[in-house]
Amino acid sequence: MGSKFLALACLRKSPHHYPSMPRYPKGVTEEEGSSSVSSKALFSVTGMTCSACAASVEKAVKRLPGIRQALVDLLNNRAQVLFYPSFVTEESIREAIEDAGFGATLLRDFNETSVQVCRIRIQGMTCTSCSSTVESALQSIQGVVKAQVALATEEAEVHYTPSVVTYDQILETVQDAGFEATLISTGEDMSRIDLHVEGIRTGRSMRLIQNSLQALPGVQGVQTHPDLNKVSLSYKPDLTGPRNFINVIQETGSRRFKAKIFPEEGGRNNSHRREEIKQYYRSFLWSLVFTVPVFLTSMVFMHIPGIKDGLDSKVVNMLTIGEVIRWVLATPVQFIIGKRFYSGAYKALRLRSPNMDVLIALGTNAAYFYSMYSVLRAAASHGFEGTDFFETSAMLISFILLGKYLEVLAKGKTSNAIAKLMNLTPDTAILLSLDSEGNVVGEEEIDSRLIQKNDVIKIIPGAKVASDGFVIWGQSHVNESMITGEARPVAKRKGDTVIGGTLNENGVLHVKATWVGSESALSQIVRLVESAQLAKAPVQKFADRISKYFVPLVILISFSTWLAWFLAGKFHAYPKSWIPSSMDSFELALQFGISVMVIACPCALGLATPTAVMVGTGVGASQGILIKGGQALENAHKVNCIVFDKTGTLTIGKPVVVNTKLLTNMVLREFYELVAAAEVNSEHPLAKATVEYAKKLRDEENPIWPEARDFVSIAGHGVKATVRNKEILVGNKTLLADHNVALPIDAEEILAEAEAMAQTGIIVSINREAVGVLAVSDPLKPAAQEVISILKSMKIRSIMVTGDNWGTANSIAKEVGIETVIAEAKPEQKAEKVKELQASGYRVAMVGDGINDSPALVAADVGMAIGAGTDIAIEAADIVLMKSNLEDVITAIDLSRKTFSRIRLNYIWALGYNLLGIPIAAGALFPSMRFRLPPWVAGAAMAASSVSVVCCSLQLKYYRRPKKLDNLEIRGISIE
Repeated sequence: MGSKFLALACLRKSPHHYPSMPRYPKGVTEEEGSSSVSSKALFSVTGMTCSACAASVEKAVKRLPGIRQALVDLLNNRAQVLFYPSFVTEESIREAIEDAGFGATLLRDFNETSVQVCRIRIQGMTCTSCSSTVESALQSIQGVVKAQVALATEEAEVHYTPSVVTYDQILETVQDAGFEATLISTGEDMSRIDLHVEGIRTGRSMRLIQNSLQALPGVQGVQTHPDLNKVSLSYKPDLTGPRNFINVIQETGSRRFKAKIFPEEGGRNNSHRREEIKQYYRSFLWSLVFTVPVFLTSMVFMHIPGIKDGLDSKVVNMLTIGEVIRWVLATPVQFIIGKRFYSGAYKALRLRSPNMDVLIALGTNAAYFYSMYSVLRAAASHGFEGTDFFETSAMLISFILLGKYLEVLAKGKTSNAIAKLMNLTPDTAILLSLDSEGNVVGEEEIDSRLIQKNDVIKIIPGAKVASDGFVIWGQSHVNESMITGEARPVAKRKGDTVIGGTLNENGVLHVKATWVGSESALSQIVRLVESAQLAKAPVQKFADRISKYFVPLVILISFSTWLAWFLAGKFHAYPKSWIPSSMDSFELALQFGISVMVIACPCALGLATPTAVMVGTGVGASQGILIKGGQALENAHKVNCIVFDKTGTLTIGKPVVVNTKLLTNMVLREFYELVAAAEVNSEHPLAKATVEYAKKLRDEENPIWPEARDFVSIAGHGVKATVRNKEILVGNKTLLADHNVALPIDAEEILAEAEAMAQTGIIVSINREAVGVLAVSDPLKPAAQEVISILKSMKIRSIMVTGDNWGTANSIAKEVGIETVIAEAKPEQKAEKVKELQASGYRVAMVGDGINDSPALVAADVGMAIGAGTDIAIEAADIVLMKSNLEDVITAIDLSRKTFSRIRLNYIWALGYNLLGIPIAAGALFPSMRFRLPPWVAGAAMAASSVSVVCCSLQLKYYRRPKKLDNLEIRGISIE
């Protein structure tokens, strides 16, 4: 079904589009306006954070005279304006945007890709302080429009202007900030592929291959990696493809080279995550090799007679064998295995942004170097019996490495939704060879990554569709549940679109590939989910604010704790019996100070929001609900009022003409020829229904209609055109009233009768005389009534806003149970209604599907686009309901509520842990209960806190939609 595929084009098309723009400035006639030549200007707009900001920019520009069209791209932070230079200037537009509270810069030499998005993997971030440092460094680069850094995914998304800054400079900035940076994608309008070339013996061979590939049309860049025999290409899929590259390589150099796609290890994110898990696992095992003997010699063997005597044997003066063994074993743990903490702490301190590594390095260094001092003093003294804490530093590092290992393991599971989506594409495909007449002359099995645009592929029963495309032969049923969440198989026949990764059930299909590689619907969805997981929820700012002061505050508390206990011991403020036999007052104070240092955990705070958002958006995607980031999730859980469009939202959106009444003597076929000629240029569902009915009267599949001149679409009212030198008006009563067309009493009665039956009445006027009335019916969606009822039980108010007449609107509203109705509303009036509700204190969600809904979708706190709607509506929305089911409105709100209750739980745990843990580590319970936390236990608690937050977020994976929805009776509707 084309509508399903259309839903997935949400990232391919235009940015926000506001159809309510006046064609000419106020006071200017159509003749004067049409004689003016319009200009285009592109502005970089900074400071936009949400859809409401985009609406503010649009409104500011729209107020100016001479604005023909405005497009605001929130994702790329830019505004494109078509304007008449004789009425308004570029400088005036820029000032209007700045007066609205946003920064604006005119981009003079621009094209459609003047702002690009690159994705970077960043290694070495340990807490929110690190991610904030990287984000600040990126945002300070001239030419960077927007930068988002996600700690949970260890990725950054940077919106930049290539003419001002290159992605190499962006990578250098991250590396200068002390972190490793790897480019994932440049976001340019091209695909990328890696090839493995066999037979290369010299650098000259590699240069020969590089030159041959660069000469191909459509190749944008070639990078060679001689050590891996690897060639990386970026190319435009419209012009060339991977099979062409392989053929060129194999025909170069006397055919001695062989090429194939470079083997991947389960996707870029998974391979990186697996490598990180291996590194922590290896580090932890090596630390155990040294730490276990340290623990045994200090805690276990000291209580076993015989062994204790051996360990207490003196080597030099008061230096014992046990102390030497612990020193030797703890040193590699401290300086080799723990090197990562020193490196991270140095980079953080160099940037004056202390993080968790600083706390670990300070805590372990305090224990290690005091122990070293104690050992050296014992070796130089005849009477000093020191106590060492080598087990503290070694066990601290071991437990922290174990915690990081478990944390990375758990974090990997938060992005399972993306991994599952990426694995949907089959490994191989059957490529068909066709002759000039379109007959199949051969077939071969190829790697699915070698499919190029316009290839014809064969899909056998039980196989996955290898590429987006349309059916050119055959018929079958395709299971699209893995992409759209729609459970029932969808019938496919010649001309229907199919989505890569879906499952062919019973028939054989021949499919012509249209979107391949990074342009495919599956790739678009993966990118949207990845981008959503990068976008920060506003609640994350709370953790970011705390992280700025957290580490310095903990260091201060730690030092204060040590000083307070040390002075208390020095001046005998507590009994000597409190001091353990193996320590003195200084060492007891040091233990308390180190425990405070290492128990404090900024990581748990930093992971509380992003891990929950990652899992929540992934779960949403698996259920056919695409949520565009943390902000959409956060706003959705507060929604208490939903504004529904009627056509295509509450109704199926496939209206049919059910009755025609002519008011004058004329042939019905001729009447519909004139109507269809006027309506064929309109995108409105009612216009399409009229044209389809006219086709049936002509009994032709693609009839040629008379030419319509001076066509004008009047938003919310109808159309006007000149056909066969007759002025044709097709629309509602307001359209006819505006053109001074009198409405006969008969027509009034027919309209009232149609509206009483929840049908839409359309009036046709020829040369300012009403000649006919059409009654169009659009059935309600299954379970629409039940959905409204469930929303009431959730204490969410439902309102219907439609451009249709009052009679039809009231009938539909009464049928579904909606009490508040606004009818005959223009697009800008829908947006104004949303703003009125917001001013009344409501958190408003708008659910719509058409171009005329996009201003309201942008104005609402949460815009929800029905997946079968137009690309512009989908682009303007915050949440896309891919199945076009109204039940998913409830699921989206319920999922957002569950996600944010999980985020609140994470914050309660993370804050509660620190608020309780720090005082206990500082010895708050020691005076009354003689209870204290040794530093290694404090370190284990710190590691466990991060893991527990991630595991808490992972519980969202088991989310199930509300049980009320499972009980809905889904009624089938058929339209003849």
